[in-house]
Amino acid sequence: MHNATVLFQLHTDIDARVSAIRAHRPDWPCSKGCDHCCRQLAAVPQLTATEWDVLKQGLQLLDARRLQEIRRAVAALSDAAPGAVVCPMLERESGACPVYAHRPVACRSYGFYVQRDKGLYCAEIEASVAQGELADVVWGNHDAIDRGLMATGESRSLIEWFGEWPGE
Repeated sequence: MHNATVLFQLHTDIDARVSAIRAHRPDWPCSKGCDHCCRQLAAVPQLTATEWDVLKQGLQLLDARRLQEIRRAVAALSDAAPGAVVCPMLERESGACPVYAHRPVACRSYGFYVQRDKGLYCAEIEASVAQGELADVVWGNHDAIDRGLMATGESRSLIEWFGEWPGE
């Protein structure tokens, strides 16, 4: 199967899981206006080659000034300490993602999927789980997403992908 087809299917599967959770739980915390995870990345984002191709499409739609800001933010990631990484795409004032439709799988699945031996990462969702409030949620299987994603090309850091992209 072609890498783009695999990625499109992953996006479709993730969107279905997210929609099912939101339909059952309209008060779900992961929605427009919540950007906590974007401001507290554990490390520099890793993307597969196919995800990078999709992200580049979104980046190419931005105006030159915004793209230059993102390039500077990506370059600054080289000096970021683990756990202190802010997504370089995030518009810090508004909390919006200018490439939302082109975002990577990690962004699409965060807050809706659980990974074996790792659990959840959002403190708000973890607190709700600990209080038994989300016992009826059917979580997505992040291990399955990772297996599918591995089929879409090599994975590299956002810094590396940007370093090879002239962006013109």
